[in-house]
Amino acid sequence: MKASYKKYSILLVLFVFIYGCGIKNYIPENKRLYTGASIEIKADSTVQKISELQQDLSSVLSQQPNTKFLGMHLGLYYFYKNQQEKTNFLNRWLFKKFGQNPVYQSDINQLENKDILRNKLENYGFFYSTINSTFKEKEKEASIIYRLKIPKPYKMATYKIDSMVSPIYEEVKNLTTSSPIKNDSRFDLGSLKLERQRLDTELKNKGYYNFNSEFLLFEADTNRYKSKKFDLFLKLKANVPKKATIPYQIKSINVYPNYNLNDSTDVKNNRFQEKTYHQDTVFFEPKYLDEFITLKEGDLFNPLTSKNTARKLSSIGVYKFVNIQYKEITDSLTNLGSLEANIFLSPLTKRAIRAELQAVSKSNNFAGPELSLTYSNRNLFKGGETLNISTNIGYETQIFSSSSGLTSLELGLKGELIFPRVIAPFSINKDYFDYSIPKTKMSLSATYLNRSDLYTLLSGTGLFGYTWNANKYITYEFNPISVSYTRLSNTTDAFQEILDNNSYLESSFEQQFISGLTFSFTYNEMLSAAKEHQFYLQTTLDVAGNSISLFDKKTAETNTFLGLEYAQYAKADLDVRYHYNFGSKKEQTIASRFFAGYGYAYGNSDVIPFVKQYYSGGPYSVRAFSTRSLGPGTYDGNNTDDDSSFFDKTGNVRLEANLEYRFPIYSILKGAVFADAGNVWNTVSNADFNDDDGNITDKFTSNFINELGMGAGFGLRVDVQGFVIRFDLAAPFHDPSLEEGKRWDFRADEPVLNFAIGYSF
Repeated sequence: MKASYKKYSILLVLFVFIYGCGIKNYIPENKRLYTGASIEIKADSTVQKISELQQDLSSVLSQQPNTKFLGMHLGLYYFYKNQQEKTNFLNRWLFKKFGQNPVYQSDINQLENKDILRNKLENYGFFYSTINSTFKEKEKEASIIYRLKIPKPYKMATYKIDSMVSPIYEEVKNLTTSSPIKNDSRFDLGSLKLERQRLDTELKNKGYYNFNSEFLLFEADTNRYKSKKFDLFLKLKANVPKKATIPYQIKSINVYPNYNLNDSTDVKNNRFQEKTYHQDTVFFEPKYLDEFITLKEGDLFNPLTSKNTARKLSSIGVYKFVNIQYKEITDSLTNLGSLEANIFLSPLTKRAIRAELQAVSKSNNFAGPELSLTYSNRNLFKGGETLNISTNIGYETQIFSSSSGLTSLELGLKGELIFPRVIAPFSINKDYFDYSIPKTKMSLSATYLNRSDLYTLLSGTGLFGYTWNANKYITYEFNPISVSYTRLSNTTDAFQEILDNNSYLESSFEQQFISGLTFSFTYNEMLSAAKEHQFYLQTTLDVAGNSISLFDKKTAETNTFLGLEYAQYAKADLDVRYHYNFGSKKEQTIASRFFAGYGYAYGNSDVIPFVKQYYSGGPYSVRAFSTRSLGPGTYDGNNTDDDSSFFDKTGNVRLEANLEYRFPIYSILKGAVFADAGNVWNTVSNADFNDDDGNITDKFTSNFINELGMGAGFGLRVDVQGFVIRFDLAAPFHDPSLEEGKRWDFRADEPVLNFAIGYSF
């Protein structure tokens, strides 16, 4: 194996060498390829962070060399190939997608670059610098060296406010006391621009509605000093309008809860909480809408308060447009302006029906159509409530397996009612939720599932809880009431045999009543697509059976509530993701993910219910293994002829890690290469998983790292404005179900094709 790697390494180095020579053969006789610039700095002893200064100066040069990939000018190579008389479609496509026009020595304008460097140095306070440049030439290549002699920089002695009119003078004077620009700081034009923006933001937050950062002017005076010192003066430009120098107060607030662009604003109105609501008939009760409006009569204008109001109103789920406009109603000769705030709210369609027809294909070889219908009624009780009633019907049949002919019929009905406020037996101060007001969710659902030749499953769930955003990135969800009931019936002899042969699975189906609470915390930066570094963290806690145990009926064998045996367990999940976006348009991504989950059964339960157990493998997990086909531990159930393998490959511990490189191919078509690792285990071994020699295979131990299922592959994605259809082809290279010594084997001839909607992480 080592000899093979060495051989491939030598071939790769030889290829790069031959390739490099080939590029030089394309360069015209009288041309030299520009390979870049280096900057040498000889600076005064007081100059700090020279290496950072070098990097900054290099980035502003007008001409940059052709880029390389693994030491090769691929973009340049495609350019030259496309210039040949006899080219082909592939060369033209490669040039269009990856090609680069060559940058030659003759393209470099030394005088222009010197002016750019000198201007940049002066912006940093290094005036009267000396700049020289020389080319370093080879037969087919040339680079340039810029030698800079940088003197002592100019530093600020004092920061003063020049004469301004009142009342803005007092405000600016107070704001400059907290300025990041301090005495003896180096002159920096960028810092002055940031200071001007800071002052503009602070002034607007204090009511200066008509102020603009362009009204501020900095002047530097060196006349008082022989050394390199200067006094910095801040003043207003000439002819700044009077209305820009006074704060504005909100005198009145008008709210239009049911506004249409074609409607007249001359409608009936009524006053509530110092706001005027305009609506001929009550579309939205003012007492419910008022808590989303943070603007108050008598307050100074503040854009942050305005944005907060718009965000809260948009979060109700009833309005498609929220438009807040301000109208000046003041005499500019006074020192306090007046504003009229008008809030125009354009509602969504009150009632809507959505139908979805899907073709479902699962990795357990079930495939078939599914139809779902959803009816929505927005603003049901004129308080922003949303009612969703959905029903679905799905039919699947199992193909391409030893159990071909099995069918599955699923019928579902769900009702959900969402209130855009907190419904609780106690009152909550609305000011506590500064960013957004929590929503109260209630839902009831029932599902009927019939699998031919196996069983019938009837289940129902009930949920009551809250969800809210603490800020742009953080979301909480708390469900103090979460109840589900599952009844297994019409079990066939074949399925009963599966249960008889797996006591662990049988126990997980026995406890059919689950009552508990769930809590989740989510930190999500993935919504900010422009960020270079994106983090995602989600933690979930699911606890069942504690509260209901206070009312149970204890017997010699088990505890029941209302005649039902209930489950007791605690389950915790951790999902961490990191995306690094790079490229000229952030179109390439290195995405990583780590997941850890643990479930603990106690009290009334020996194992956690089947629907709460973990499984591994599939399009959102370890993609080189089919859904539920991995684990638990080193268990090998792949040779099982019956249908039990779909059920029994679960556990109460799950660990997974994923790494993926995503890149664009053409238009909406994206590509990816990836590697996944993971598995599930049990903390208490199940004898049904023991191998033929009686060895335990499913228990989680310190040797778990050697029991991970690992695979790698590549994928194609069709990404249409965030709607992603994903195809991933992966093959395992470490299979824990095999004997030790045979697990490391890249089975490229046994790939698994995954089809899914959306990215895996």
